[in-house]
Amino acid sequence: MTPQSTFLIVAAIRRGEIENLRSLLASMNKTVGHADTANGLLPFGRFDRLHVARFVILELKTAKEIEAHGLTPREWPPSLAFLGDCDGDRESFLRELAVVAEPGLRKIFSFCEGFSEGSTPLLEWMQGHSIKPSANYVNWLGRTVRQVHEEQALHQSLSDRLPEIVKTTGRENPRAIRQKLLSHVEKEKHAGRLSLTPPEPTPLGWKIRNTLHKIGIPLVLLLLFPVFLIAAPLFAWRLRMLERSDPEIVIRPDRQHIRELSLREDHDVTNSFNVLGDVKPGLFRQAALRFSLLLLDYSARHVYNRGYLTRVRTIHFARWVLLDDNRRLFFASNYDGSLESYMDDFINKVAWGLNLVFSNGVGYPATRWLIKDGAEREQQFKYTLRRHQLPSEVWYKAYPGMTAFDLLRNSLIRQGVEIRQSSDREIREWLSLI
Repeated sequence: MTPQSTFLIVAAIRRGEIENLRSLLASMNKTVGHADTANGLLPFGRFDRLHVARFVILELKTAKEIEAHGLTPREWPPSLAFLGDCDGDRESFLRELAVVAEPGLRKIFSFCEGFSEGSTPLLEWMQGHSIKPSANYVNWLGRTVRQVHEEQALHQSLSDRLPEIVKTTGRENPRAIRQKLLSHVEKEKHAGRLSLTPPEPTPLGWKIRNTLHKIGIPLVLLLLFPVFLIAAPLFAWRLRMLERSDPEIVIRPDRQHIRELSLREDHDVTNSFNVLGDVKPGLFRQAALRFSLLLLDYSARHVYNRGYLTRVRTIHFARWVLLDDNRRLFFASNYDGSLESYMDDFINKVAWGLNLVFSNGVGYPATRWLIKDGAEREQQFKYTLRRHQLPSEVWYKAYPGMTAFDLLRNSLIRQGVEIRQSSDREIREWLSLI
């Protein structure tokens, strides 16, 4: 199995250069916000390990909301974020980026503080400005870009061949239909028109680290359980005090802001999503947020890594990143469907999970006992998301037109080719996927 990894490079933009940078990034697009895979600056299509990537200008347009907590807004210089998800380890992918796209990346990063287009060592600079997420989610751990493309080609080939086989064989003999389809696959593989590459061995170092993480986190929490038990009454008292006193910020998003976001949405079955906001002040909120992200990361890494995040099945990749000495939280995801359906999915299926993390952010609807209300207050929740949402200036996906459901279906089709079904019912279920 080849595990996936994530990268995020963040750097402040030089004063007065933000619009020039926006114009340069726009030149990379085929349509508004959606990358031309062969653009001259960063030809995304040349990176066969890259699932998704984007450039986002991080502007904190909601900075004044923290004044409701009695604090002066902390300065946040507009920054460029370059982020993505790839197969294999992050470091080797950054090295590949630095080799294949060095001239274009140098031109892009020349708008950032501390980078000289002609002399700054590109790879070292990217490594120095890399930030690891506090929590990360991968829809299907181990599913590579190559696998996605090969399984889509398999599905398409079987789908094209099936009607002719049914016509000559009849619908009442599923075993004969399957055998002819399997023979077709073998012929196509022999002719070089289909490939089903076996998975690579799981890297030993990753396997060891993952096992230690899987065992170590519960063990530490178990050892700390007596402390948590003693602190629980104090935690509950402080939590409810803050929930009752936190100011309510109910502001309808600006129409122009919504219009700019909408221009980039629904060009494909999948969309990108970016949110940036302040963390509520105080050690309690900091501790609650860090602990919630720890649990979220553990769950995403070891439990929800086979097609769904709790009950939500439409997310391909997502990350939660603390910035600016943990004073800001950046969330980025890639999801199927419209934003409205995406928000409704979370509200209806996992509102409590949203509350655990995002209730520690300024402007989030008031919660009750951390998991109640909050996202359940639908209109306020949607206002909050839209106010804090930022557009992707450039967004790339390696397999446009394919949803997370499509990827799962294609993997099940391949599984049916490689592992023979034993009963007519199982064969018919496999045929129904095609």
